[in-house]
Amino acid sequence: MGDMVGAPFEFDRGPKSKNFRMFSNGTHFTDDTVMTIAVAEALLAAGQDADEETVRQYLIGSMKSWGSAYPYAGYGTRFYQWLFTDMEEPYGSYGNGSAMRVSSAGWLYDSLEETRKFARLSAAVTHNHPEGIKGAEATAAVIYLARMGHTKEDIRRYVETEFN
Repeated sequence: MGDMVGAPFEFDRGPKSKNFRMFSNGTHFTDDTVMTIAVAEALLAAGQDADEETVRQYLIGSMKSWGSAYPYAGYGTRFYQWLFTDMEEPYGSYGNGSAMRVSSAGWLYDSLEETRKFARLSAAVTHNHPEGIKGAEATAAVIYLARMGHTKEDIRRYVETEFN
């Protein structure tokens, strides 16, 4: 939802305000929405007991399938090239795409360790730079901790300790 609502403002560098129309011209799903669905589908299909290579194959297959279904969602150049070739190797991205698509990992697993493991796997298929992996792990961990009832202060301390 936030991706869609924020889409009209994504590259807007003007003043920020909390007073805006929720749905306006330019409100639409984006590449991050499509890849969020792809990652969730892959993680669900692979299952919690899948080995890393199986998870990787599900992720690649799902991302390429969803990307092909929505080729004009606004992908970055390198990710677009990855999507629409036979390439299965990651390309070292350290952008925020891996963090943008990882939310399902924060909801699907019963431990913080599992959450971080699957977040790391979801990032590494494309964003295998340490910063790309760190972003995905941090995002999924925050979702998991919030889901488990941790306070904002607890979550902030955890992020500062683990990811700085």
